Amino acid sequence: MEAEIKKSEHGGKVGEITELSVSSKKYPKLEKIYLVGIGKATPADFAKAGAAIGRKLRGSEKILLSACATGSHGQQRHLISAGLANYSWHLKTGAAAKVKVPTIGIFGMRAEDLVSAKTILSSVWLTRDLIHTPANMKSPQWMAKQAKSALSRSEIEIKVHSGADLAKFGGLRAVGNSSPKRPPVMIELFYHKTKRKVPHVVLVGKGIMFDTGGVSLKRPYDTMVAMKSDMAGAAAIIGAMKAIAALGLNVRVTGLLMCAENLLSATSQRPSDVITHYGGTTVEVRNTDAEGRLVLADGLAYANTKLKPDYLLDIATLTGSATLGLGRQHGAMYTRDQKLAKQLQEIGEKSGDRVWHMPLVDDYIPSLASPIADFNHLGDKPHVSGGSITAALFLEHFAGDSRWVHLDIAGTARSEVDAGENVKGGTGFGVRLLVEWISSL
Repeated sequence: MEAEIKKSEHGGKVGEITELSVSSKKYPKLEKIYLVGIGKATPADFAKAGAAIGRKLRGSEKILLSACATGSHGQQRHLISAGLANYSWHLKTGAAAKVKVPTIGIFGMRAEDLVSAKTILSSVWLTRDLIHTPANMKSPQWMAKQAKSALSRSEIEIKVHSGADLAKFGGLRAVGNSSPKRPPVMIELFYHKTKRKVPHVVLVGKGIMFDTGGVSLKRPYDTMVAMKSDMAGAAAIIGAMKAIAALGLNVRVTGLLMCAENLLSATSQRPSDVITHYGGTTVEVRNTDAEGRLVLADGLAYANTKLKPDYLLDIATLTGSATLGLGRQHGAMYTRDQKLAKQLQEIGEKSGDRVWHMPLVDDYIPSLASPIADFNHLGDKPHVSGGSITAALFLEHFAGDSRWVHLDIAGTARSEVDAGENVKGGTGFGVRLLVEWISSL
């Protein structure tokens, strides 16, 4: 074996794999050795190497022991990335129905690190499952059932608000009433492990099960195909809270999942409608395809008024502008709290869910003015083109005085290519970031 390795011309580039077939009397079950490049041997390099290994073994039932990563954090990143690259979801039948998954071990990994990595990995997989499920199979009511099923063995309390309970939630109802047979719900998740006084974190997630754009129908029409993923923010909160409970973190967390469909129907809202949000703020609707901020506004106002959070964070596939500005490797992060922004950006780099601090430009606030309501929700003045920024400025009003963060994950929640950690489709972005951040408080 040693001779074969010496003969190889492996260069060591991160993620580069050289495959060696071996035959050993000492290890008769050993079939192959993979030489995997780890670059400068940073945790990020270990993650890329893990993703390369995961892709190499994808669709097989092989057993692999990796000695590529060192250190507690590096080994966890390595294993999680290998597992994410192995993800598969389909509804095929017959012989193709079976999903083959390899077994991957990390040489020298501590038991507690293995448990932590597996917990995070399974939670991201759950989030991806929710995102990949076709829209004809999921609805706001389905989302509530999935949350109950996924969290049934945890210490998380679940309450589903629907019907008359949502009378004051004008944004959620305006969007969700477009689908009268699958009406909107707000799913409230609560976890409080410790009796000690700890910061109360409230997470608000956009859960649009499918987004046609409503009366402001999406164009070109093929952009609708991926809109089953418009509930990725809410899905990430389910995944994160599942992991938080499974890890037994001594924290206090509430999740609010604002779930609805945005369809084109006789009961759809119209451009020029005026709605009254939770708390009484009136908003003129300019474009029904900017529905995400309407449902989030109710959730933020409810959280700020009723739940008194120490930290208030919303996460949503909100604007295409965020994707244009940052691509698909960084989520857009908005907050006026510089210390909190620095913390989240560092945790993003550490966890693999990277975010970039974006500006809240006060000069753009006048673009949200309306002649007939407190605000318009679009900020579409000709001299202002920062769509992701104006969306964040709109939401900021409803967050009140809370230490608030807005994560626009429109670019990162879905991958357009099958590469690295991600398969084409939902990525589960946000789970790792939220768990790491909340555990640090």
